[in-house]
Amino acid sequence: MSDDDSIFGPLFSELGRNRALDEQVEHPGRNTFRPLPKRFYKEAKAAPLDDGFTVLLDGRAVKTPARSPLKVPTLALAEAMAGEWEGQGEKIDPRTMWLTKLANTAIDRVEPRRDEVIADIMAFAGTDLICYRADNPAELARRHIAYWQPLVDWAAETFGARLRVTEGLTHIAQDEDALAALRSALTGIGSFSLAALHNATTLTGSAIIGLALLKGRLDVGQAFDASHVDETWQAELCGEDEDEALRLATRREELADTARFLELLGQTSV
Repeated sequence: MSDDDSIFGPLFSELGRNRALDEQVEHPGRNTFRPLPKRFYKEAKAAPLDDGFTVLLDGRAVKTPARSPLKVPTLALAEAMAGEWEGQGEKIDPRTMWLTKLANTAIDRVEPRRDEVIADIMAFAGTDLICYRADNPAELARRHIAYWQPLVDWAAETFGARLRVTEGLTHIAQDEDALAALRSALTGIGSFSLAALHNATTLTGSAIIGLALLKGRLDVGQAFDASHVDETWQAELCGEDEDEALRLATRREELADTARFLELLGQTSV
């Protein structure tokens, strides 16, 4: 392997991308017989790289699938990523390396196309989950208000984004001033945090819940609960479906990994 070759190569070229940013990512259930590559290194450790940090495999710096240096802004993140590499067994399974994959996404997919990523998050903001409330049954309507109205108020206080809310599913157009305020807030977020925010937004269906996680207004459990009020209500009424429970557990785990990524970055504006 030459010095110009990506250590990831085909290993991460498909699975190494944020699902929400690349619809071509391989579904975990497909190509189940594709063999995982053998571990080809003995030691993984974090190390300085220019004005940031990287992961060294037997002394060689890891690169992204696009062959850019895998340089992250904090030592804590680099050490956690090195832990993912060090924790691999005889085979390398990229599905267990969430922090590395999200860092790849920030470098290869977000930094070169920030405007597109921001536009995608803004599309969620324009029809944000927390703005569409039930009017019945009364208990579900109460829960919507209890979980979501404090976030609507927070968005107004923090970003100057006064979102309109409605009952039912009929689309309601948000004021341009509110959307402009949110867009302005997004432009000040660095590419690594923006990658995590995009992922949190797609997992929760809400740009505001994603921002609340990013800014520390909500923790993982609170963000998950706020974004799954309807699912929780349905499970209480009809009982828990095993497949649905597994889907939600996987989503919660991904949200927790995203929050950990933000924590390792120092959380805000990285």
